[in-house]
Amino acid sequence: MHFDVFNGDADGIIALVQLRLAEPKVSTLITGVKRDISLLKQVDVETADTITVLDISLEKNIDALNLHLENKTEVFYIDHHRAGDIPRSEHLTTLINTDANTCTSLLVNDYLKGAYAHWAVAAAFGDNMTQSAITLAESVGLSKAHQEQLKALGIYINYNGYGRDVDDLHFHPAELYKALLAYADPLDLIVEEGSIFHQLEKAYLSDMEKALTAKVLADTSISKVVQLDDAPWARRVSGVFGNDLANQSPDKAHAVVTLNAVKADEEPTYTVSVRAPLNNKQGADEVCIQFPTGGGRAGAAGINLLPETMLPTFIDTLNEYYKA
Repeated sequence: MHFDVFNGDADGIIALVQLRLAEPKVSTLITGVKRDISLLKQVDVETADTITVLDISLEKNIDALNLHLENKTEVFYIDHHRAGDIPRSEHLTTLINTDANTCTSLLVNDYLKGAYAHWAVAAAFGDNMTQSAITLAESVGLSKAHQEQLKALGIYINYNGYGRDVDDLHFHPAELYKALLAYADPLDLIVEEGSIFHQLEKAYLSDMEKALTAKVLADTSISKVVQLDDAPWARRVSGVFGNDLANQSPDKAHAVVTLNAVKADEEPTYTVSVRAPLNNKQGADEVCIQFPTGGGRAGAAGINLLPETMLPTFIDTLNEYYKA
């Protein structure tokens, strides 16, 4: 039995779309909201014969990975997040590059020798790899108008991946993947009346309008930190809103902190989405791993549960890291 394990954001979904357009395969899909990255443990060790893993940190899945390798499961692992120590095993094939200007879908595009480059362009835009997306788009002759369409698609698919759980999302990532797989060229999806592209566009624009009222917690020449409420729309825009802020002020670091549901007798916590300055795309992961439940990559990272009492420390850490 084969399993496809992938992040529920644009990069993870589109990486798998490219692979399965090129290499169709019957598989069991394992995915979730963007921040649900400990996915490999959901694959039953006794059942799996082969596994493809896309766009989730090897470092965060190392225990489950080792169990599968010990069971002689063949694993193909493609990713651009922090990897930690990569196991040496004849059963493991990796395509990992943590460079801040690449993403999993771009790695898959290279692996497939550009077979579905239009999809890779959409994914790179969705992951806020704007210059990398433009470079690839120009290399395959995409017009500016088509680039803008693919950029919008990537952003909307990425937006769909954010939420506390799948109930917050407009489409379950597995179902979204299945729907997108029907299109060898994403431009065909975009021009189709009433397609998922248009459904997500309407929802995205509505939620982003609400985000304009976000409370500013701190705003300096180094960073800007904004707060969103505990609401489904806020959880949905937390990542794409951070990207939007980063694009507006590329010399600043940005953080979007979203209040988590508060339980009785428990300290309030935040979900934090961090973006390194676009003109200095490094260190977001270094900032976040200083806090429990933090992780990510150099250009973009996050913290799943930041206690409210640690919020001032987080803001100080963010500013201290990028002040030089």
